[in-house]
Amino acid sequence: MGEQLQHNEWSGKTDGLPWMQRSLIFMFRIFPLWLVYGIMALVVPFYMLFGKGYKASYRLYRDRFGYGALKSFVYAYTNHFRFGQVILDRFGVYGGKRYDFIKEGQDIMDDLEKREEGFIVLSCHVGNYEIAGYSLRPKAKRFNALVYGGETATVMENRQRLLAQNNMRLILVKEDLSHMFELNAAIENGEIVSIPADRILGSQKYVECDFLGAKAHFPMGAFALAVSKNLPVLAVFVMKEGLRKYHAYVSIVDCDRQLGRQDQIEQMAHNYVGKIEETLKRYPTQWFNFYDFWKQ
Repeated sequence: MGEQLQHNEWSGKTDGLPWMQRSLIFMFRIFPLWLVYGIMALVVPFYMLFGKGYKASYRLYRDRFGYGALKSFVYAYTNHFRFGQVILDRFGVYGGKRYDFIKEGQDIMDDLEKREEGFIVLSCHVGNYEIAGYSLRPKAKRFNALVYGGETATVMENRQRLLAQNNMRLILVKEDLSHMFELNAAIENGEIVSIPADRILGSQKYVECDFLGAKAHFPMGAFALAVSKNLPVLAVFVMKEGLRKYHAYVSIVDCDRQLGRQDQIEQMAHNYVGKIEETLKRYPTQWFNFYDFWKQ
């Protein structure tokens, strides 16, 4: 374990000026989804050429998946195209589009909701985790999502508007760490807390894990919180499978609770990273961290 500063190769912020994003929402109220996707497919090569993410995407398939040069290029394009679809689907929801979901493991979440204690849901930049919050709602507990606070006003306003309708609220990451008080209050109230578990933000402790054949750092915070509060932990992956179709996978992330605190944290982190690997083997083009994730 150790500490790592925030990377500066990928901001994670949605591209586009506010008026462009508002225009996109308006387009979805008029045009079919396939047409918007088609326009986006023509834009992707320019984004790959002038954006910062192409090299990292290409190396992902060349080095981590072991593909040849041509196949890696094709997958890098598809990776960017899938990312564009995921972003467009978000704005599609803002514009009133509806999507179909296949759910595996919903009974696990339903069971945990019936308990008095709260639980933690781990998210990462694989698939389209956010879109589930607009269509799948908790039945008995409030859902609190810890999110990056530097998004555009258009995105944040629409997020809060739609999530509030589903008994969900956003907790913004703050430099003074005051968001930790909100997280703890939600946990004490027996609510659901969603925490990102792949990107390291700021100076935080990490767990080093074997991931796709090389060492990578994953933030320790969510795992440490789960162990210290003795809370159940879920992994949720929401993967795009068709024009309007998503497949949601819910599973338990466990560890041996008889181990010492540090060992529990590490075991839980390794188990979660294993689930990410399994998901990427089925959906290799839906990894959306466009920077050198394995760079130490």
